[in-house]
Amino acid sequence: MNTVAIVDYGMGNLRSVAKAIEHVAPQARVLVTSDPAEVAAADRVVVPGQGAMPDCMRELDARGLRPAVIQATQSKPFLGICIGLQMLFESSEEGDVAGLAVLPGRVRRFPHDLMVAPDGSRLKVPHMGWNEVNRAEPHPIWEGIAEGARFYFVHSYYVEAGEPSLVAAFSVYAFPFTCAVAKDNIFAVQFHPEKSAQSGLALLDNFMRWKP
Repeated sequence: MNTVAIVDYGMGNLRSVAKAIEHVAPQARVLVTSDPAEVAAADRVVVPGQGAMPDCMRELDARGLRPAVIQATQSKPFLGICIGLQMLFESSEEGDVAGLAVLPGRVRRFPHDLMVAPDGSRLKVPHMGWNEVNRAEPHPIWEGIAEGARFYFVHSYYVEAGEPSLVAAFSVYAFPFTCAVAKDNIFAVQFHPEKSAQSGLALLDNFMRWKP
């Protein structure tokens, strides 16, 4: 049986993620777990997260989950969502905190002086709501999802990848920003597929069938 561990470190929309995966992969065993041994034993790992990056990193360490999450990024299909994307990088401007440094790059706050729409109106931070996702490269996770499909975002920070090859998709909010990254067995997104209707379910279904 295909077992997927949804990492519970006290931060994130865990139940919604679990229910969405159960919907697209009813034969899978879906574990919401804070047990590093269960994360290590799972066939697939999902790390969701919402809230502040310093809190997320602190809680991940408090539960002893850091080594299991890093191991998962190196050895099995891995999906990061929102903070689960941001924590993969080296550092974040949010609290000037270090990430897991699995991928090169840093997390930046949307700069106030650049948050202007084409019509001259101010854009709000956090960036909240539906936005188009534009692919930077083909990937099995995009199978069956229309180019420019809309996904749901809630965030004030975005990833600045240290290698252009990491960028799997971008969205535009005042300027283009990276909203998905991919490398080997890792795929991670800034948006929330569990809140993104059919396109989000298709992405989760593709993840559950992905064989990197």
